[in-house]
Amino acid sequence: MTDRDRLRELLRARSVRRGEFLLASGARSTYYIDARATTMSGLGQLLVGRTALDELDRLGWRPAAVGGLTLGADPVACAIAHAAAATGRTLDAFTVRKEPKAHGAGRLIEGALTPGAPVVIVEDVITTGASALRAARAVAPTGSPILGVLALVDREEGGRAHIEGHGYPVAALFTARELLEEGEEAGAG
Repeated sequence: MTDRDRLRELLRARSVRRGEFLLASGARSTYYIDARATTMSGLGQLLVGRTALDELDRLGWRPAAVGGLTLGADPVACAIAHAAAATGRTLDAFTVRKEPKAHGAGRLIEGALTPGAPVVIVEDVITTGASALRAARAVAPTGSPILGVLALVDREEGGRAHIEGHGYPVAALFTARELLEEGEEAGAG
């Protein structure tokens, strides 16, 4: 079983919930993907990092840093940075706050983002694409080129097209359809 296969099974077991849910987008759904239940576990960190790093390599994206809007992107970015370090590569992580810090340096971006260095925006779950675009807007003034957006899961509800409409390529390790049991609809209920 590959790391990707193991990660898919872990997401299915820990992160996919069924019922009636109100999503952050305001839409209602018959399922919810709580990726943090996977991305914040030790095994999830290992598998997310290695699988995402493999995907970055497959895409030919060579960022100096990965990061996105807190909180969903944080464990994804840190897992990728850790996996890169384990292979002897330098790849840093950053996080974008929802609001600038009210004290200290008043930063909107925390962590290891060198202005002008290429980045990949990461996301745990893409629904509308709003979080990834918010992170991209925060990064833009740094002069860092955004190579693309890498998501753990794409719910396939228009977020990819929305992000791509702003000029950023999107890749996802999984679609919601891949995580749901066969024969079930992947759309919002």
